[in-house]
Amino acid sequence: MRFCLPLILSAALAAPAWAGHAYALWGEPRYAADFKHFAYANPAAPKGGELRLVSGLRYSTFDKYNPFTIKGSPPAYLSDMLFESLLTGSLDETATGYGLLAEDVTVAPDGLSATFRLRPEARFHNGKPVLAADVQYSYETLISKYASPGFKTLLAEVDGCDVLDERTLRFRFKKPNRDLPLTVGGLPVFSRDWGKGEDGKTKQFDQIVTDIPIGSGPYKIGPVNFGKDITYVRDPGYWGKNLPVRVGSNNFDKVTVKIYRDNTAKLEALKAGEFDLMRFFSAGDWARRLYGKRFDSGELRKGEFAHKLPSGFQSYFLNTRRPLLQDERVREALGLAYDYEWMNRQMFYGAYQRVHGLFGNTACETHGSPSEAELALLKPFEKDLPEGTLGPMQDPPRTDGDSSLRANLRKAQKLLDEAGWKVGADGVLRNAKGEALVLEYLDSSEGGTKLISSWARNLEKLGITLKLRVVDFALYQQRLDKFDFDIITLNIPGTHNPGQEYADLFGSAAADIESSGNFIGLKNPAVDAMIAQMASAKTEAQLLPACHALERIIVAGNYLIPQYYAGNHRMVYDAWRLAMPAQTPPYVPGETWVINQWWAQLPPLTAATAKR
Repeated sequence: MRFCLPLILSAALAAPAWAGHAYALWGEPRYAADFKHFAYANPAAPKGGELRLVSGLRYSTFDKYNPFTIKGSPPAYLSDMLFESLLTGSLDETATGYGLLAEDVTVAPDGLSATFRLRPEARFHNGKPVLAADVQYSYETLISKYASPGFKTLLAEVDGCDVLDERTLRFRFKKPNRDLPLTVGGLPVFSRDWGKGEDGKTKQFDQIVTDIPIGSGPYKIGPVNFGKDITYVRDPGYWGKNLPVRVGSNNFDKVTVKIYRDNTAKLEALKAGEFDLMRFFSAGDWARRLYGKRFDSGELRKGEFAHKLPSGFQSYFLNTRRPLLQDERVREALGLAYDYEWMNRQMFYGAYQRVHGLFGNTACETHGSPSEAELALLKPFEKDLPEGTLGPMQDPPRTDGDSSLRANLRKAQKLLDEAGWKVGADGVLRNAKGEALVLEYLDSSEGGTKLISSWARNLEKLGITLKLRVVDFALYQQRLDKFDFDIITLNIPGTHNPGQEYADLFGSAAADIESSGNFIGLKNPAVDAMIAQMASAKTEAQLLPACHALERIIVAGNYLIPQYYAGNHRMVYDAWRLAMPAQTPPYVPGETWVINQWWAQLPPLTAATAKR
């Protein structure tokens, strides 16, 4: 435990910059201190019944209960259901955290600290109170070498956490950063007793694997078919059930999550009634394969739930650690051969929209030429900027309207020629060393074959060979951790308020940290400066130019080949067993909305009662 007495005294003597039941990044929280429940929650929702889900995760098993370490795969939804944080967000506003474990939060006038007071009623699953020392322990554990490195990057600007008394703690910041009170307020909190043996000693954190987590959330782990199915059981004595942020939520007595290794088996299990809800990511399945008696009767319904979530940036990630992908012109040529319009028309039934950058569907989305504010940020780093950064925002290549695949391939051919790649008599593209341009696309699903086949055919016309390598998920994750790949597909969720977390995705320091999120291997001082500016911005007027500048650099550098996104959540649900609130919140997060706010029909409807 380390105290910074001058800081503590100065903060105590000064009027706080923010103090109350919630912390809002910009302006005032939507809900006042005396609010009773979130507007989208149904306070009269009955408690009981079971929700049966299918895991939407890519891996087909789980081998641990610790979701915060590097190795292994935890069950779906475990972190959200068992662990809580100091603050929690609402689904009808952005950038605001309301007290959960904490009853209030105070941010110092100089922005260099945030103080939280814990609720005296907060309890862990073992019955012990949640104390400031537990929060400090959780923070220090998550930034240790035994936890996933993303936490350390995310919390790089946090100087420490001090216990002021049994239920009061203060996070100190290295410099003012508008995001940090929300960042530390959102950290998962777990008991110091988790992983403690009979001898009273606590295991090293990465050795806590199958020890039952000791969190404070509304659910505990119930029956488990280890590696296959898991049931979370609602804690009837849950300490926070009457909090305004919890009223109308956590309505199911049980939430069972099943794992299917095969997509076809999963779809047939849905039709057979083995589970109640399934989210669909395949446009083909959604358009062509959802039929049968249970659909005809109305028992199973297709629901498309529109949202205002950021589009994120699902993309092909090009690993610039690989020599063949270090030339920007080669990367641009690869993108020119990707025919999104054909794929959306022929394979996706027009269900998707094209990703354009990092911040789609938010105020940070970039358009047109750089503003004066953006140029002021970018020009000091002009020598480090990819070509085209200071020009109009680049859109992904198109193959419709007045554009065509043939024209794009001709442009790609010219770029490759400029980069020193020539097509030989054998039709293979080679550089001056005689090396062929052969790349590997790594995936953990056979479905990747269908998705890259047209792209591979187009690349073949340029003399480039794109090979598909399918491995099981464990090996796939291992190769990602070690950056042992040429090209992968990732779907990175977006945010309305980007900040320090982008240092893990694109920051220079993260490029050399195994298991970090910097999959493209980017090291660029201009990128680092833009992320630092985003993290330190005190107003939206300071944030937006930095976001736009970062997006321009990443797009101009062709580090990512943007794919597609859907503006709604497609879910099939059992309408006879499940009920939902009348209001769909704008920032609804898919299945977790169902888990948190839906409830069971008690008793379930039947064909006869459904007709009435």
